[in-house]
Amino acid sequence: MLTRRLFTGGIASVSVVATACADTLEPVGVWTGVLEAGSQRLRLKLALTEDTAMLYSLYQGGDAIPGNIRKLGARSVDLVFPSINGALIAALDANGRLVGTWTQGSALPITFVRGDAGLNTSAAPAPLTERALADLCETAGSPAMIAAVSARGAASRIWTTGVRKSDAAAPVTAQDRWHLGSITKSITATLVARLVEAGRISWTDTVGDALGTAIPTMRSEYKNATYLHLLSHRSGLPANIPLVAFAQFKRDNDDPRTERVAFSRMALEMAPAAAIERTLVYSNNGYVVAGAMMEKSTGASWETLVREHIFVPLALSSAGFGAPGVAGRIDEPVGHAKGLIGDKRVAHELGRGVTDNPAALGPAGRVHMAAADILRYLDAHRERSALFLAAASWERLHTPPYGGSYALGWGLRPGPSLWHNGSNTLWYAEVVIDRSRGVSAFAAANDGFTKRSEPAVGKALAAAVEAGALSRS
Repeated sequence: MLTRRLFTGGIASVSVVATACADTLEPVGVWTGVLEAGSQRLRLKLALTEDTAMLYSLYQGGDAIPGNIRKLGARSVDLVFPSINGALIAALDANGRLVGTWTQGSALPITFVRGDAGLNTSAAPAPLTERALADLCETAGSPAMIAAVSARGAASRIWTTGVRKSDAAAPVTAQDRWHLGSITKSITATLVARLVEAGRISWTDTVGDALGTAIPTMRSEYKNATYLHLLSHRSGLPANIPLVAFAQFKRDNDDPRTERVAFSRMALEMAPAAAIERTLVYSNNGYVVAGAMMEKSTGASWETLVREHIFVPLALSSAGFGAPGVAGRIDEPVGHAKGLIGDKRVAHELGRGVTDNPAALGPAGRVHMAAADILRYLDAHRERSALFLAAASWERLHTPPYGGSYALGWGLRPGPSLWHNGSNTLWYAEVVIDRSRGVSAFAAANDGFTKRSEPAVGKALAAAVEAGALSRS
């Protein structure tokens, strides 16, 4: 089990939808389309010659993503994009469109059209309703879903559908708590900002200075990495320690500081995945190291610091760590995974096996919260509350320090808006803050089978944003 985040430095696993006719039936040329990925709409351009393939995500910085041509025929292409673990297999249809499958984690249909015609954005989704959420949940096959929205000057709204556990009758409620997975990363980054303002740490504190004594075996490439590198995934650290090493760490631990140092030691002894600062390598390891650094500098655990500096000041009374609920009770939603046969979901109930990642991984993704508190947290970021952080700190959190489209715990979208998702393989959740429209939204499923739950949650999130925006008009 890992804390997962499906937002990449390049293309997300999404479908491209556009309409137009090509002037020629050859795949060589420039192709465009609009990516529809649930809550995401990204403009995509593919430039293809007989010898080169280049992909551009125009909503994610527009940097060139080089590809390798595995096969180029008179009417078909087979391309791979190693830097984002993506692949495209497509062929020309009777209308001159390049139609096929984009694979990046999961396989989804994709259609390009020649020239710039594919850059036209699609219509906004219909505002969310209870019936629409129920339909999305049923289509996904998820046990339950929730969506919530807060709009400036309007009352918040929460929609729910389904049951807490697949083989139980207890319905989910608006007060239930949901696992946030890697959305926790924005909380960790916000904690760093709070501690910087309190004078307890600095943005430019280095891994070597903070952990050099505790981890003298760390590789030299990481010693000068700072919080800014770690929180923007620019430290060069690989994504995760070896999966088999997870068994060494406790799933439940009231004080994981010692284990967090041990986890960080494993990470910091690994060979870099990239040079520091140059390349975004999404890394759970980086956030664990950031947590260990804070603990060494303050003497308090990351969990204690989060409660003191985030949960209490923002009155997030439902917030906690690990899977929500009490063992032996179905008092909160239960996480689910795909079973061995078909698409049936299997519940991972508290007290009956693994329900979350090791506690040491907390800074990367172990927070849970109820929808009302999630909105309260998002609203603090949306309004850049002066009672919580200074303007300079908010700007720091929301700005990529080394370019690209990932800030500190947040992915950037046009608008401007902030977005992130998260899954511990038993849940899936997304949040978005659309500052231009004055809207914050959250959607989730107690379903880690992301091939089915991710599109449904993304669509629910986008529809919740539309409902919130309409409530302001």
